[in-house]
Amino acid sequence: MANSFDNGMTGQTVIILGSSRSSGHSAQMARRIASRIGAAVIDLKAYQIAHYDYDHNYQKDDFIELIREIITKADTLIFATPVYWYSMSGRMKVFFDRLTDLLEIEKDLGRQLRGKSMAVIATSNGNNLGEDFWKPFKETARYLGMSYLANAHFFDENLGEKDIELDFVNDLLTAHSNL
Repeated sequence: MANSFDNGMTGQTVIILGSSRSSGHSAQMARRIASRIGAAVIDLKAYQIAHYDYDHNYQKDDFIELIREIITKADTLIFATPVYWYSMSGRMKVFFDRLTDLLEIEKDLGRQLRGKSMAVIATSNGNNLGEDFWKPFKETARYLGMSYLANAHFFDENLGEKDIELDFVNDLLTAHSNL
């Protein structure tokens, strides 16, 4: 398992990157936002996370150890994903599917998500992302008892703009202060 929390953060924010490129647009935006709010970035590409299995046969899998560390050390989870075929990336979807383990075999751990917060950033090559994109995130937050704080879509045409992440950061901080 890769090192995730190098800064010893407790009760802080973590950005969970679910991209196939560790230096792509989603990663760039995640790091820009992380630098603004002092968050750690966890690159899911650095972990072995198997697809959900009804029998829970996960050999050499990092998911439970990783999610335990996230839940223990962070109060706010920001998911960063590229848009693939009008949805979250496959890597992010596998991570979300594995949250099912927190409802079945790691219930005590799953209950610890209640009261935490969630936000989402997405990147794509066009400004055509509809509201339906955010639904899986919002409904997952609701189901798990988490507060959904904010979301933002960044696309190729505006990724190079200076301070483009500030609106999202402000929305995030405002929503968090209203909890």
